[in-house]
Amino acid sequence: MQEVIVHEGPRIAFVGSPIPKPGPNQIVIKVNVAGCNPKDYKTYWFPEPLNQGNDVAGYVHEVGSNVTEFKAGDAVFALHEIGTAHGAHAEYCLTWAYSTAHLPKGVSMEEAATIPLSATSAALSLYRGLQLPAPWQSPTKLPCPLLVYGASSGVGAFAVKLALLSKIHPIIAISGPSGASLLSGLLEPAQGDILLNYQDYSSTSSLVAEIGKACPQPLYGAVDAISADQSPKVVLAALDALSGSTNEPRLVTLLPYPEDLLAQTRKAIKPYLTVVADVHNGRDSKAGGQDFGYVMLRMFARWLGEGRFSGHPFEVRDGGLKGVQGALDDLKDGKVRGKKLLVKVGDT
Repeated sequence: MQEVIVHEGPRIAFVGSPIPKPGPNQIVIKVNVAGCNPKDYKTYWFPEPLNQGNDVAGYVHEVGSNVTEFKAGDAVFALHEIGTAHGAHAEYCLTWAYSTAHLPKGVSMEEAATIPLSATSAALSLYRGLQLPAPWQSPTKLPCPLLVYGASSGVGAFAVKLALLSKIHPIIAISGPSGASLLSGLLEPAQGDILLNYQDYSSTSSLVAEIGKACPQPLYGAVDAISADQSPKVVLAALDALSGSTNEPRLVTLLPYPEDLLAQTRKAIKPYLTVVADVHNGRDSKAGGQDFGYVMLRMFARWLGEGRFSGHPFEVRDGGLKGVQGALDDLKDGKVRGKKLLVKVGDT
């Protein structure tokens, strides 16, 4: 089979590889659509060049000896384990059965391929990081102001969608102007939800003041789906000023915050770092990640089929797997806003 290996640069290289064989609890998927994510060009995170694809939708090719939930020919979508061989940027991809789900009827492969990595990261952020109630649990009785910075990004938008399913309000969503069309159709102003364009504010203090106006209760917590540039400064200032005198500030980030910024806050803010790889190899306090991934992938599928959940806006790049190069270049250059980049492997 053909697969894409990402080298420093990023620079992709096509290699011919044997079709992988599944272990007892694994599945081999014939890839139809694969996603591209910002992590894919960050080769310095990995010890050697790798097939970086993690979002996959396609058809089951072969299952391992212990797999009973899936069979050859089933339409599925899945989260490939980060940092391991046989990723989604290939004709065939290897996944674990527990991080694979059936594709509901009426849902496209393209839509499904936008979901696994970003939506699982959002779920980890809300339900393990901030310890908010999942949609199948009793909702909070009081207003629970939740700040989502980068709300039009993949993780940010899925955090908003999941918070809505959990009946968390008000949601204070912060985005650039490109997020308005996506978020205005999701948020519930009648419940106090609000969308703020960070470019409309000349200073951090003015933006924090506007966030405060949307909080009928102390700010419960924040998801920083950007975790770079100006977002740490804004989010820390908001938590410092608005989380109340008795609340321990709750913060989830996707990248570590600078220690010098954390040291400047009046309150002791200890960020929870979301690492989506924890659903495959969770450790210490993050144990149980496999169970979490099993549940969330199946709930995403169920909600998709019921029309209660949706994927992220997407753009399919031309050229099949050849399109991975341009996608990674644009992600690295910051040219992608409010959409997931996909490649259709059959078009290679």
